Amino acid sequence: MNRNDTEFIVQKIRTQYTEKDESVKNLDVLRELDAEVKRPANIFGYLFGSISAIIMGAGMSLVMTDIGEQVGISSPMPLGIIIGVIGMIMAISTYPIYKKLLASRKAKYADEIIKLSDKIMSQDEN
Repeated sequence: MNRNDTEFIVQKIRTQYTEKDESVKNLDVLRELDAEVKRPANIFGYLFGSISAIIMGAGMSLVMTDIGEQVGISSPMPLGIIIGVIGMIMAISTYPIYKKLLASRKAKYADEIIKLSDKIMSQDEN
């Protein structure tokens, strides 16, 4: 390990044992608030998008394979098309819903984040 790597590791460990000044604490709070704003929208996007992709894939499987006939569906084509279109509509609607959810969360936390960021910026200038 070279000298720079050693100094980086030592500094990283050392910072864990030193007291944080007010601006660093506020920066941590600001990061937590930012994550609190984005986390629900991200979770929704991942879950709803994944579920809609699975539904769309199930519809495609009914249309393109003989799974429907093996399960006992006499005419899987119309059912597969309906299920696939429902999944496609869900997948297409995921992003607009995500954006609306994120915008509402940003509006809810905007004042608090602006105040805290102004406080951090004014501390850095001093």
